[in-house]
Amino acid sequence: MKRRDFLKQAGLGTAAGAALLAAQAKAQAQQASGLPSIQWRLAASWPKSLDTLFGGVELVAKRVGEITDGKFQIRAFAAGEIVPALQVLDAVQAGTVELGHTATYYYFCKDAAFALGTSACFGPNARQNNAWWYFGGGAEAMAPLFKDYGCVALLAGNTGAQMGGWFRKEIKSLAELKGLKFRIGGMAGLVLAKLGVVPQQIAAPDIYPALEKGTVDAAEWVGPYDDEKLGFNKVAKYYYYPAFWEGGSMLMTLVNEKKWNELPKPYQAALIAACGEVNSWMPAKYDAQNPPALRRLVASGTVLRPFPKAVLEAAEKASYALYDELKGKSKHWARIYPEWKKFRDDQFLWFRAAESTYDSYAFNSKLGAGKN
Repeated sequence: MKRRDFLKQAGLGTAAGAALLAAQAKAQAQQASGLPSIQWRLAASWPKSLDTLFGGVELVAKRVGEITDGKFQIRAFAAGEIVPALQVLDAVQAGTVELGHTATYYYFCKDAAFALGTSACFGPNARQNNAWWYFGGGAEAMAPLFKDYGCVALLAGNTGAQMGGWFRKEIKSLAELKGLKFRIGGMAGLVLAKLGVVPQQIAAPDIYPALEKGTVDAAEWVGPYDDEKLGFNKVAKYYYYPAFWEGGSMLMTLVNEKKWNELPKPYQAALIAACGEVNSWMPAKYDAQNPPALRRLVASGTVLRPFPKAVLEAAEKASYALYDELKGKSKHWARIYPEWKKFRDDQFLWFRAAESTYDSYAFNSKLGAGKN
């Protein structure tokens, strides 16, 4: 089966689709005789305590081993065990490890277009990002960027829409963002900087101590399930939503290009299939775990607050101003962004007609179970 076919099928996001992929990949592995035993190392950007993010990494390794009858083994390492959390791309590019699992927006300082491989402010949600990557030309558009850094990228997870983060004080107006030291991932910090925020990009294991000591005034990570595990509610009271910078953040398995090209085709198929399964598994687990986690946080004293509309409007205006500026700074951004934006706009139009209308009614229905 061609890689393109695997990529498309991996995006179907169903248990049946994942099972079919695994069966097809295993059949290929079994049909190929004389394949070598291979051991690879995977460096992740996540601590082991985050059992959805790092759990997805472990599932990739597990499935590849199962599909290949143990001949292709991947050993997963958490953030800091081989390389720091924010240096996974560098390690894969250098061949320090064969592959890594990360959010590519961590590397926007290398090239702004890396942000589009995870999430950009006011960008697509999780389903729309899947549609762009698999069927909207996203994988093909991003491939030259990854090639410049000696990598092949496989979509392998999504957090869904994230929360806006933990704040020591209420944010009632734009003025209260001035000078705020805020831990935030990716290129969104450049947008918030236009509003007076002082952005800080800090890896997951270091966020709690920074928030506790006052090195930062606020911090965001993912959502209730992960944030509860990291203990942010113990050092900040106000929990804001939504993360307008992460409507559906994609995560990638990055493979060293040379190692990928040397990898037997059945093993490539196994890795693609495993990443496709995790791309379905991860958002499903977050969706199951976030509601009870949010209930526990609120019961323990967390105060939920929406960002003021003025903040959202100012941030959106700043986002598009930044995106226009980046066209002259990154050839990849200039090449990818216009088509990304066009696809996003079409998705928004479609979702506004069906998905949003349904969601708006059902989520707010006086008869709905959500009112209990």
